[in-house]
Amino acid sequence: MSIFKRGRVYWYKFMWNGDMIRESTRQTNQNTARQMEAAHRASLAKGEVGIREKKVVSTLADFISQRFEPWAEAATSAKTWLDYYRPGIRTIQAYKPLANLRLNEITSEKAADFAAWRHSAGLQVSSINSSLQVLRRIMRLAAEWGAIEIAPLIKMLPGQRHREHVVTFEEEARYLAVAPEPLGSVAAILADTGMRPDECYRLRWESVTWTNGRNGTILVTHGKTAAARRVLPLTFRARNILHHRWEVAGSPAEGWVWSAYTRSGHFEKSTLKKQHKKTLRLSRVRPFVLYSLRHTFLTRLGESGCDAWTLARISGHSSVAMSARYVHPSEDAVLFALDRLCGHNFGHSGNTRERTLAIKPQLSPSND
Repeated sequence: MSIFKRGRVYWYKFMWNGDMIRESTRQTNQNTARQMEAAHRASLAKGEVGIREKKVVSTLADFISQRFEPWAEAATSAKTWLDYYRPGIRTIQAYKPLANLRLNEITSEKAADFAAWRHSAGLQVSSINSSLQVLRRIMRLAAEWGAIEIAPLIKMLPGQRHREHVVTFEEEARYLAVAPEPLGSVAAILADTGMRPDECYRLRWESVTWTNGRNGTILVTHGKTAAARRVLPLTFRARNILHHRWEVAGSPAEGWVWSAYTRSGHFEKSTLKKQHKKTLRLSRVRPFVLYSLRHTFLTRLGESGCDAWTLARISGHSSVAMSARYVHPSEDAVLFALDRLCGHNFGHSGNTRERTLAIKPQLSPSND
């Protein structure tokens, strides 16, 4: 009997008259799954059910419109749907050689052809990989929901630019010296708090407190995950910037900190794009995106000796593993941690004999 486990559920697989029979028992008990397989074999032998007809596999376009698109729009945030899934879905549906294929006909080669089509349009690697990630998610959900047996391997293209550039203190000073408002204020707050740009743009006055902590705090209410909701202390510079903007706005009790004439009523990712590009040219610093200021803050925080758990709390990471890459303990920090754990100093000292006697067990004198 061919019983195997997929996730928590047992499946059975066997050949019958040249056809492969593979079905889920929907059971978590192995003995029950074996009994169901035996019953299926017996019913086939008796001719009571015959070979079951194969399911008709839908095309990629139909699966997207009927199942994946309603799931993505309902199960993800509005920002993720609008900025990530919807553009990827439209791109996939526009490539008919892929969209018209049935799900079980999509292979790694077909995905590579789709990537080559995108590359021929002159798009950057990051844009191509974004579409490939959506395609990979679609295929994995198709396998999870039972539409196909197994999802194909979809590889990302190499050479993607990451937002992990660390801005030096000199570059930061040169950038802020020529940055116009409100870009200069936004950049300084990103560098001092480590917020994601979108989190900063959606900051409201009712989330800013001047009395808590040393310089006040801000409450981040929106982010990529549930861990994004957090309270951040303000630096002296960040407090001055926000307090000045608050006074200029008439000391409002509520409303957007970065209000703008947009559909959302606050800054969007394209609001400061032109100012940022011009500031980079005038300051003559190495080009970076505003998100790099968050990476810069977290890198500086990790170099200051902050542990990964605290860094995850400050950054709003959903996993400590994401924060661990910023933490690189020095040799002194390791020795200090062991020193506190064991309760004595490590290293050589002049009184070696006393330390040896302290740990050597006392032997009772022998009776000669």
